[in-house]
Amino acid sequence: MWDWILEPISYQFMQNALTIGVLIGILCPVVGTYLIVQRMSLLGDVMAHSVLPGLAIAFYLKINILIGAFVSGMISAVLIAWLRSQTRVKVDAIMALMFSSFFALGIMLITLLRNKLDLDSFLFGDILSVSREDVWRTGIITLIVLFVVRLTYKEMLFYTFDPIGAKAVGLPVNLIYLGLMAGVTLTIIASMQTVGVVLVVSMLIGPGITAYLVVKELHTMMMLGAAIGVISAIGGMYISYYLNVPSGPAIVLFNMAIFLITLILSSDFKEIIKIKNTL
Repeated sequence: MWDWILEPISYQFMQNALTIGVLIGILCPVVGTYLIVQRMSLLGDVMAHSVLPGLAIAFYLKINILIGAFVSGMISAVLIAWLRSQTRVKVDAIMALMFSSFFALGIMLITLLRNKLDLDSFLFGDILSVSREDVWRTGIITLIVLFVVRLTYKEMLFYTFDPIGAKAVGLPVNLIYLGLMAGVTLTIIASMQTVGVVLVVSMLIGPGITAYLVVKELHTMMMLGAAIGVISAIGGMYISYYLNVPSGPAIVLFNMAIFLITLILSSDFKEIIKIKNTL
């Protein structure tokens, strides 16, 4: 049994992959919890696809593609907030429009600029190719985001559950919103090589909603979600190694399996079954 556990970590590429997987497993649920509580889970998917135009332009201009991804993601966040405040259109419709438009723009730019951007690795992830530099960069992003979350926890808690009340007492709600979007964008950037922009929403939302089935307080939801995220990352990596399947989808499906098991064992599921039996 010990050989089964130790064999993968004897390779440098697996050490790098597991390390970055653990970091993402912690970071994604902490940030994603805010989106879940605000019922803005789709926003994670929108932001994930909104980075593509920035990637294409940055690659063409030969600048750091992560800078391009961050700028593009923040532009989409500002547009969503502006359209939400200036029109009668519901926020879910606005997010759906931004999702498809930015993704289409990214594909168009890649074609027009004749980029040799490895689109598959960004869309679906390639965690086995991460380097020590990637691990350090992800570690720095994780520490920065977690530090800011800890520093602004009370203000974010107030804003998350009562944005109108937060505005009434004088909190800078627009700045808080932009800060949250910056955190989501940085999380997506850090996760691109792990699960890719298509699957990153699973790591942002999956561990958090699993934790929500068990606990109700925000800080415990974050901590339990981070633990589930780490287990999902490690479990998915081992499945990927031994079954020779893509790592990103393996992590996502492991995450889904934990959610389904938790759901079946939770009181919510038992209550549903009880109601169904009485009908």
